[in-house]
Amino acid sequence: MFSIIKLNEKDNIGIAPMDIPKNVDLNIGIKSATSVPYGHKISIKKIKKGDFVLRYGQKIGISLVDIEEGEHVHSHNLVFSDFKRSYTNNFLKKTNIKKKKDIFFKGFKRSNGSSGTRNYIGLISTVNCSATVVKKIANNVNLKLKKTSFNNIDGAVSLKHSSGCGMNNTSYGMSVFNRTIEGFKVHPNFAKVYVIGLGCECAQISLYNEDQLSRNVEYLNIQDEGGTNEIVNKVSTKIMNQLESINNVKRVKIPISELTLALQCGGSDSYSGVTANPALGIASDMLVDYGGSSILSETTEIYGAEHLLYERSINKSNIEKIKKQIDWWKDHLHKNDSNLDNNPSPGNKKGGLTTILEKSLGGVSKSGTSNMVDVLDYAEKLKIKGFNFMNGPGYDPVSVTGQVASGANMICFTTGRGSCFGFKPTPSIKIATNTNMFNKLEEDMDINAGTIMDNEKSLNEVGHEIFNKIISVASGEKSKSEINEYGDDEFNPWVIDPTL
Repeated sequence: MFSIIKLNEKDNIGIAPMDIPKNVDLNIGIKSATSVPYGHKISIKKIKKGDFVLRYGQKIGISLVDIEEGEHVHSHNLVFSDFKRSYTNNFLKKTNIKKKKDIFFKGFKRSNGSSGTRNYIGLISTVNCSATVVKKIANNVNLKLKKTSFNNIDGAVSLKHSSGCGMNNTSYGMSVFNRTIEGFKVHPNFAKVYVIGLGCECAQISLYNEDQLSRNVEYLNIQDEGGTNEIVNKVSTKIMNQLESINNVKRVKIPISELTLALQCGGSDSYSGVTANPALGIASDMLVDYGGSSILSETTEIYGAEHLLYERSINKSNIEKIKKQIDWWKDHLHKNDSNLDNNPSPGNKKGGLTTILEKSLGGVSKSGTSNMVDVLDYAEKLKIKGFNFMNGPGYDPVSVTGQVASGANMICFTTGRGSCFGFKPTPSIKIATNTNMFNKLEEDMDINAGTIMDNEKSLNEVGHEIFNKIISVASGEKSKSEINEYGDDEFNPWVIDPTL
């Protein structure tokens, strides 16, 4: 007999944990009417044409045709359909964040009171024209570090990108870009930062140097310094002379309330919302219970599940912010001949996901059950400890860039298809949703949440495993993405404006 996973009593579909042949007995008391691929959906009762299909007890689309009991349910007979969201929230039961007795990680305490999990040197380009320069400087420094024993320095990072000019200086897009650069400039995982521009670009370094006395940041333009070699040699020499003092910064015991966790998923599959994402939600709730913070992002990947966040909001203002963000996205996509249901990728669909509604419901579970204390715009600095939501696109490098700019000093990244991802200066923990993929890509995955589906561990056990891994990686243990040297090319500020 073949087993089918039923996630909620309201559901009219189940999930196949293996390839299901046609005409075999299933544990739910029916036979399969068609073959069903691993991870895909199967109807567990007859669904009439036009009826909503339910997963997690929530609507994920409507049936295109009559679907018989035991049939494969996917893109051929299930499509996106919008619906009126309903939620209940009287805000009376919302309490302040719980604070358990402190537990600690070993991190870097900065002079401004912030706390880092890594000790990097940052080279930030304000424009694509200075990308080569920051890369050359970082290469020089990293070559030097390989020949020395400065064990408290994690390396030099060149934050290069393709933006910073050809845009409206007073636009929303420019303000978002500036906020992103500001966030990285003061990020606690940097011991020293150089902000480097060309000199004639829209994103002038004068926009960022008002607080240069409050942080260990220096600002230079290629045009002012006499060209590429001049500035590369000047800054490289400066950093070489500072390595000893940067290395003297030691890890100290810091409460985990100083951790801010970016919640991410990429290459999602049908098991993301069954194993890795809800397990990460448990870890996120644990961190919040100890006074820490987590940030869920990707507005395009909460669509269809946003009402679940509304139920957890501490106030009406947060709900209105998300509604406005979604309205902005609808307008933005309409102008570009797109829509929110274009989000599921070919890999997502091969892994069993069908609509954005289904993908969003699984994605939101990464955030656990904690109260939503604030809603941020992209790259906006985190102001209130606890669970926050941040506006942004679903493309992982862009989304993570915003979360790290906000102050995230740890990342947890779930994946079902096997996304390979890292992000300097913030370490990323990779969590596999299923054992098949984990076994194929074990050198890239830190935790196997597929053990939940294999009945080897409970959801709660994997949640605790993730929580403990967050603390150990924050304290200096290298994640798999760091071992494989990912993270140098993922900095990707959100480009909103048309290129002029």
